[in-house]
Amino acid sequence: MSKVYFSCWKDELIDNRGKPKEEWQESAYNFPEHYNVDRTSKAFIGWAGFALFDEDVDVVKLGTEYAAQYQIYSEACGRCAPGRWGGRILYDLFDKIARGEGEQSDVEHLKEVSRTMMETSKCEIGRTVPKPLLDILTYFKDEIDDLIKNKKPSKYYDDPSISYIAKVTAPCMDACPSHVDIPAYIEGVRDLRYDDSLVATRKTMPLAHTCGRVCPHPCEDECRRANLDEPISIMELKRVGADFEDEHSLFWLHPSKQKPLNGKKVAIVGAGPAGLTGAYYLAMEGVACDVYEELPVLGGEVAVGVPEYRMPIKKYNKDIELVGSLEGVRFITGKKVTAEDMRRFEKEYDAILVASGTRISKKVRAKNEREEIKGYWPAINFLDCVNLYVKYGIPVPEEVRKKQKLDKEYVDLTGKTLVCVGGGFTSMDVVRCAVRANADKVIMLYRRDEATIIRNTTYEEYHEAVEEGVEFIFYSAVEEIITDEEDNLKALKVNRFELIPDPNGGRPQLKKIEGADFIIECDYLVPAVSQSADLSHLPEEWEIELTSWGTIKTDGKTYMSSRPGVFAAGDCEYGPMTIVNAVGQAKRAASVMSRYVLTKEVSLTDEEIMEDHLRALKVYDKKEKIRGWLPGLPRQVSEKLTVEERKHTNKEVNLGFTQEQAIAEAERCMRCYYIAMVAV
Repeated sequence: MSKVYFSCWKDELIDNRGKPKEEWQESAYNFPEHYNVDRTSKAFIGWAGFALFDEDVDVVKLGTEYAAQYQIYSEACGRCAPGRWGGRILYDLFDKIARGEGEQSDVEHLKEVSRTMMETSKCEIGRTVPKPLLDILTYFKDEIDDLIKNKKPSKYYDDPSISYIAKVTAPCMDACPSHVDIPAYIEGVRDLRYDDSLVATRKTMPLAHTCGRVCPHPCEDECRRANLDEPISIMELKRVGADFEDEHSLFWLHPSKQKPLNGKKVAIVGAGPAGLTGAYYLAMEGVACDVYEELPVLGGEVAVGVPEYRMPIKKYNKDIELVGSLEGVRFITGKKVTAEDMRRFEKEYDAILVASGTRISKKVRAKNEREEIKGYWPAINFLDCVNLYVKYGIPVPEEVRKKQKLDKEYVDLTGKTLVCVGGGFTSMDVVRCAVRANADKVIMLYRRDEATIIRNTTYEEYHEAVEEGVEFIFYSAVEEIITDEEDNLKALKVNRFELIPDPNGGRPQLKKIEGADFIIECDYLVPAVSQSADLSHLPEEWEIELTSWGTIKTDGKTYMSSRPGVFAAGDCEYGPMTIVNAVGQAKRAASVMSRYVLTKEVSLTDEEIMEDHLRALKVYDKKEKIRGWLPGLPRQVSEKLTVEERKHTNKEVNLGFTQEQAIAEAERCMRCYYIAMVAV
């Protein structure tokens, strides 16, 4: 929050004109008052008004530049007359007034055109652009009248020292960690231009097959359609273009032509979503990449952790092949990078991207918890064993088969009871894989409630697990692991908890219910509470700064570590996260690195700076009342395999939309683009 000279953003009206700066009122909104460390902002203007941070701002020129940005957009769009022709009129008349040639009739014409656009434009950008311009006409009428009366240009009309930096966004785009142009790819589906849809996705998200299937879709939580009826099925529409490319054997649809290799080279540690994304966007910029992967296969945890029924490996491999199709990308599998390797990388490469993930399962912190217990099976290793066989035909290692008493080369849990402790995607993958491994009984213990587990994963994931027979025991935790004399797991002592409200309004606390403990007899305990990063490959003498969670610390914007030239993205930087978060981080890191290898400077583009500012400001307004759209259009639901069929197979559960469903769902999109701009 910051003090402002003037603000009419949303329902706020702060007018400090004529007051000394120390008496200026503070805004309720998190405006980009400081554009970056080197520059302060003079003003911000956007879909809901504007704010001035300096009393010496040329508001008429500000409005002119804002109208100019919309004119560029509307002429490229051209989907409705009010938007296209209105955009030209807004700019022409504002510019006419700003250069000192305006008339009072121009003001009235501006008001008339603005109101018409707000009522009749087909999408939100045409409806919202006039709002701040009308505010300028209203609140700075005296300044405009002065320009018209005295036929003089606005005071900074020809000042080249002031930059006007604009960004087109949308609530869904803002919520997406990869800032995918969601309305554009939905529009491609609606228009049956699946190539356009896929290209729009790949501008910031190369893993279209993957994130069209296993993304937790935070974009849907901030879809304006939810304020009217139900959010758009954004995630499922993403896979339409990718599946079309695959099923019709098209050439790779890249968002632009790859730049020629420039002689620079980067080492990437890890070939999961972050490593693949980093390689893709670096290579697109002409930077060669060697990607080192410890596993015998590419894809990281999505390949060996996310089950086949959620993410078919053939589809994921298409995303991997896309990355590998670029000149300069080289994959090296089965290579565990060591500290000595990292020292060599620093000498031989122009930069390093660490994207090694988090593959060490944390303990549940119960009495008698030991790795040696037969039947104690950490989640990451459990999923590795299941999926390496299901997806690649790689048998379970002999030492694991011996410890876990498996009499087959794959995970067969016939007649067994498996208990998983957790409440996120990994634990959900464990229990649903256990069902498919023919376990007699599958139980998940979770310290919180059903609503929290749905927030941690998705509504669909949780309810599909329930349908498949997984038993969820909420408000519970393992106190003690019980074994026999041969160190075989026999049972678990489980505590029950209740939620006690905080009298001070804080987060409710869990309190153990005395006398409510119970015993679960079981054959396997799979801890899936979280994972930690193995950073043993970082040389000690580099003294790379870590977070309190034991991950690589960066500034969260450029993703460079405390060691110059060493960047980090994905789980090893933030801790266990979603695929789309890892992709978003790696996309940003690749952008910064593509400039760093040439200049040794760490910088963000204006686009990236504005992304961060708008996320802080919040684009989505949950309380907004939506008008002018037809409500009650049902959200399309794709066909799923039946419960009985999917319990005994690893076939993909979600069959995706039919073409008719995809078009119907795409037509529900309200195309909620907005324009934001700062003057610096």
